[in-house]
Amino acid sequence: MTRTIALHVALTAIVALGLAPRVTADGPWIRHTIDDSSRGADGTRLGNANADAHPDIVTGWEQGGITRVYLNPGPAKAKGKWPAVTVGKTPNVEDAVFVDLDRDGATDVVSCCEGRTRTMFVHWAPKDPARYLDPKAWTTEAVPASKGRMMWMFCVPAQVDGRHGDDLIAAGKGDGAAVGWFDIPMDKPRDLAAWTWHPIQKVAWVMSIRLEDMDTDGNLDILVSDRKGPTRGVFWLRNPGADLTRAEAWKRHDIGGQGREVMFLDRADLDGDGLEDVLVATKPRDILYLRQQTRGGRQWETFPIRIPDTAGTAKAVAVADIDLDGRKDLVFSCEHARRPLSGVMWLRNTPEAFASPDWPARDISGPEGVKFDLVVPLDLDGDGDLDVLTCEESENLGVIWYENPAR
Repeated sequence: MTRTIALHVALTAIVALGLAPRVTADGPWIRHTIDDSSRGADGTRLGNANADAHPDIVTGWEQGGITRVYLNPGPAKAKGKWPAVTVGKTPNVEDAVFVDLDRDGATDVVSCCEGRTRTMFVHWAPKDPARYLDPKAWTTEAVPASKGRMMWMFCVPAQVDGRHGDDLIAAGKGDGAAVGWFDIPMDKPRDLAAWTWHPIQKVAWVMSIRLEDMDTDGNLDILVSDRKGPTRGVFWLRNPGADLTRAEAWKRHDIGGQGREVMFLDRADLDGDGLEDVLVATKPRDILYLRQQTRGGRQWETFPIRIPDTAGTAKAVAVADIDLDGRKDLVFSCEHARRPLSGVMWLRNTPEAFASPDWPARDISGPEGVKFDLVVPLDLDGDGDLDVLTCEESENLGVIWYENPAR
């Protein structure tokens, strides 16, 4: 497959910089456990729950039926277990996210539940910061408008209607599934019975929701990966700026992966041409590089990057400079990574490999772990390179991070 002229120009510029590659160890990397006290850790979402300089984590434990928050203790203590609190019981929880819904300065949590629960929950945080880690100080309430509507899979806080306070964009899977938003009254956000659900687009099984200004008009659009159904693929819904409660006002624009089982995605300018691209893990063993051709989010081209046979099946991807050579590499996680397969790896971006579907692969996790989830590159030990945060739910490795040996 021939790359466009613009892509080759970008590559030539990278080579001209004379950046000497720094190759890290082949792996596996050292694994550190944040928490392995429950069952079925299912996703790691970041936030700043206690207003310090370190990103905190919220995770739903699907088989354990609880949602927990982890306060980042800082680089010096990051390799041990983190201070944690169970904010509520959440059977069949699939996702959890930080958001201060009532704007009282205390960071609340919203959980999405699938299975027979089919409900979203708000976990109200205590106003007293000293009691944040006290489970008795938290209050959990179900969102009435969410009950039984679908199996809820993902949620993103967003300012949708231009009024004060966050609303929630959410989506799910199964019968009745849709992408839509909860209109939260700014004058009474804690009155959950007053929340209104506005569906936008029918879906089958949403994996990712990202808020991005895809057409650069100043409004945040909704970027989605939908893994099942006749209209599956990666697409974005244009924020109309008005008539937000009318589903037909949100126009769908397909990006790529139509007809494929697309999983979690990331967005980054991979080729350095000034346009934000989309990367999406795609079953069974691809990462689709969806390259934006022109500004405005309407013209894309697809380049597959293969996952090696030594890994499981594709689950999530994130873009990060892992080996500190100035080029953007790819970190990915897998499901079905039974021994001797690896569940977390990274693909090294080199000028030679960039124009091909086969990038040099390096191990991260080794053979331990079977079903991993989102991968989040961030420097947890403060040494200047990006570590990899994730979770594993089949062998109950729990909420974990892998220490990058680049430094």
